[in-house]
Amino acid sequence: MSFHEDRFPSDLSFGSIGGPVRRTDVVTLDSGFEERNTPWAHSRRRFDAGVSMRSVDDLQKLIAFFEARRGRMYGFRWKDWSDYKSSITSQPVGIADQVIGIGDGTTTAYQLCKTYRSGGQEYCRKIDKPVLGTIVCAVDGVQYFEGEHVEFDIKTGLLNFHEPPSETAVISAGFEFDVPVRFDTDQLELSAAGFEAGEIPSVPVLEVRI
Repeated sequence: MSFHEDRFPSDLSFGSIGGPVRRTDVVTLDSGFEERNTPWAHSRRRFDAGVSMRSVDDLQKLIAFFEARRGRMYGFRWKDWSDYKSSITSQPVGIADQVIGIGDGTTTAYQLCKTYRSGGQEYCRKIDKPVLGTIVCAVDGVQYFEGEHVEFDIKTGLLNFHEPPSETAVISAGFEFDVPVRFDTDQLELSAAGFEAGEIPSVPVLEVRI
């Protein structure tokens, strides 16, 4: 997949509108009952970067980033300010934030993930684009350090242990992360004069599967 590891300017993504999108097929029966099904195991996030533009200089930064990505051609990183940590947003990340696996004495690679819980239900979201310098991890509560015990792959979200964690060992991690996205348009319709008059451009951004 064509992807650039560059992040969309975070000062421009701050204030953008967007969030997770689900796809649910609903069939209403003659009785009035419904049958619901979804072809998507995972949500897909959609954002509008235009609403966070605050100056003509911002438009220039947007144009430069858009052109460097060739419109929809190349994906890029996006900071979703409403959801970018393994911990609660107001708290720093920690080694016990997310359980990402249970050791079996053989497996050395574990995928970062974030689990969302409500009531008795939960959803595990794969994290492909952790942020450099923010990852911490532990095995059975004992912190493991990059280079000494484990290697962090920020392009895939994999933690590669030098030695496989023992059977039943709890592997946990904390991290910040970006969303892999692309522009959902090949055309920017921008006007500096219109922008100064209060006209807000629409710049759709869509999450991509990695």
